[in-house]
Amino acid sequence: MNFGFSDEQDTIRETLARMLGDHATLEVAHDRLDSGEGFDTATWSALAKGGWLGLAMSEAEGGSGMGAVELAVLAEEIGRSLAAVPFLSVLGLAVPAIQSAGSEDQRKSLLPSLAEGRTIIATALAEDGGLAPHTVAAKVVQDRLSGQKSPVTFGAEATHALVAAKDEDGTPRLYLADLSASGVTKRALDPIDRTRPATEITFDNTPVELLPGSDPAAIQRLLNGAAVLAAFEQIGLAERVLALTTAYAGERRAFGRQIGSFQAVKHRLADMFAKIELARSNAFFGAWALASGDSRLSEAAAVARLTALDAVQFTTEESIQLHGGIGFTWAADPHLFLRRGWQLKAELGPADMWRERLLDNLADAQRAAS
Repeated sequence: MNFGFSDEQDTIRETLARMLGDHATLEVAHDRLDSGEGFDTATWSALAKGGWLGLAMSEAEGGSGMGAVELAVLAEEIGRSLAAVPFLSVLGLAVPAIQSAGSEDQRKSLLPSLAEGRTIIATALAEDGGLAPHTVAAKVVQDRLSGQKSPVTFGAEATHALVAAKDEDGTPRLYLADLSASGVTKRALDPIDRTRPATEITFDNTPVELLPGSDPAAIQRLLNGAAVLAAFEQIGLAERVLALTTAYAGERRAFGRQIGSFQAVKHRLADMFAKIELARSNAFFGAWALASGDSRLSEAAAVARLTALDAVQFTTEESIQLHGGIGFTWAADPHLFLRRGWQLKAELGPADMWRERLLDNLADAQRAAS
């Protein structure tokens, strides 16, 4: 069983890297962080024009008919470039939710416009640090939604929101809300990474549309898939951090030598590499489980999430340290990756949630085997 990328997928990666290298540079990230503009519309438009937003949609839906593994390639390059775009909320959550739980009319009306970049759907699953389906207070009565969602990444730029809320029976379901409809109030938040702007959205008797195939199990499967893609985004980020730090260690001199020649520095760079490779192997298994519909997806997603979180936290913090005094300044690059790493850590639920989920999966497997 080969968990690596094929030659065709590597070609996709190279094409993406060139395109993102023209648009989502570190200079752009610095400018957006300083200005607080956040969403990089130019890069999002370039992704739409190149057909990347429809990567995992069928041709009938306006896409190119590829799948989860190709999305993983895109996620990794998004992470590597630090592109300020809503990849995870749109391609990792909204699109698969509509594909798997939406009605035929919803798929026909929304998926082509998502592929073209005309529609942006933010995912409003979180409430005060909790994540659906376990923590939901928002409620829908007679197709009207009331409740508050926070944080909603890229909520200010979105045209619609995918909202987790309880139906009249108290069951968590997924709903689509037009953010231009009545009863929607947005309040900008100050996120850790301002290139991923966040919003608090309050719904007051707002009309919504149910995704008929949604239920708690569907929400959980959706989060598992998103966790795998987020792991690849984090791996791309961590690899870029390692490359930049290795290059800096080869240039910076102390005591008449390059600091990269010191054994202690070599060991720290090697530890960064080892954590990235461990995360990569687990992410590959998660991508395979997602693409094949394997029953172990929940376990694979939890492991991919946890090891990717560990790799990002370790590499970004080590990068700051190995850059020395300049690494703590806003003018240097390491803090861009540290901020993005912390922001990605805060999204999709904390490590403790995924650790508990992994333990539950392992316990279930042991009970089934006994």
